[in-house]
Amino acid sequence: MLILVTYDVNTETAAGRKRLRKVAKVCVDYGQRVQNSVFECLLDAAQYAAFKAKLIALIDPKTDSLRFYQLGNQYKSKVEHVGRAPQWSQDDILLL
Repeated sequence: MLILVTYDVNTETAAGRKRLRKVAKVCVDYGQRVQNSVFECLLDAAQYAAFKAKLIALIDPKTDSLRFYQLGNQYKSKVEHVGRAPQWSQDDILLL
């Protein structure tokens, strides 16, 4: 299923800037950045649960926020894109 994740981490303190870097790193590990604080992630249910738990453990809920949008398996009909495209499609095979 395609999960769209957005986050807003308060960076007024050194601890906040550190949290921001950690949140971004976890998101990069699970998906593709499509805007500064927006990631698209193709995950199964177990991966999604682990990903969500990692992010929730990192943030300070008093100052930061996370949003998870579950677009499901039929996401291609639900996503409309205008402008510069991401580096690769979520369906592409990546060879590292």
